[in-house]
Amino acid sequence: MIRTEIVGIGDPFVYTENGVYYLYATSSPKGFKCFTSRDLKNWKDEGLCYCESGWGENCFWAPEVYKYDGSYYLLYTARWAKNHSLRTGLAVADSPLGPFKDLKNGPLFDLGYATIDATFLFDEGRNYLYFVRDCSENVIDGVHTSVIYGVEVDKTLTGFVGEPIVISAPTNAWERTIDPEWCWNEGPAVLKANGRYYLNFSVNCYDNRNYCVGCSEASAPLGPFAKYENNPILKYRENVFSGPGHNAFFRDFGGRLMTSFHIHTYYDKPSGDRRVCFAPVSFDGTGRMKILVDEE
Repeated sequence: MIRTEIVGIGDPFVYTENGVYYLYATSSPKGFKCFTSRDLKNWKDEGLCYCESGWGENCFWAPEVYKYDGSYYLLYTARWAKNHSLRTGLAVADSPLGPFKDLKNGPLFDLGYATIDATFLFDEGRNYLYFVRDCSENVIDGVHTSVIYGVEVDKTLTGFVGEPIVISAPTNAWERTIDPEWCWNEGPAVLKANGRYYLNFSVNCYDNRNYCVGCSEASAPLGPFAKYENNPILKYRENVFSGPGHNAFFRDFGGRLMTSFHIHTYYDKPSGDRRVCFAPVSFDGTGRMKILVDEE
């Protein structure tokens, strides 16, 4: 596991190109910073690659950057000034350093409820979007509940093909341990490997030491996904690190599959102050995913 010196962030995501790692994270009240590195250990703060838009007033969270059809797309969360509700945005740039400009003068889509933590999967000419219906506005049987949805999107990345469906919800006891009135499946990260689709999702509140990552598998991009019986696959380790979560996948320049994630900057003071970390990802003989925090 690589612990970086990048702190005061959350939800790290890495894009790679031409020997450079580009790191994006929840990092500024005004938008998103970009950091660059050639070795995953030494990082340069490149400043803001996206600065607050007309539609988003605050809560700039969980940025992810993709190269698609010759341009760079930034997928992110912000609070909509129109109604002070969280929504998903999409911006575009000619460089991974930005500046990113919104495709719309408003959210990417509006389903009438708060959405966060969106991510793309590009799979054999078809595109998929995964996002979270946020617990701030989703109350089920008296419990504020974050639920992950998936939907195919069109070639423009802006229109749905069909209706979003639930692909992951907090249904197991280990996912409902912090507060009986609040529970989460959030921070989706989707990977295709070994002919299977792997969904990583984060559970519990980000400022709690028991924030952690679970895994489920499916044979199709929209599921149905089956959760591992031995979840979580990344969790608090006593006297080592606290609150690991909201991960994303990438390959290093040696071709090794890696994941980015955050931990609490101060082990004994869990909070929204978090540190960027990286760890290798592998699969056992049955195809089960493992995050190797004991390796670099």
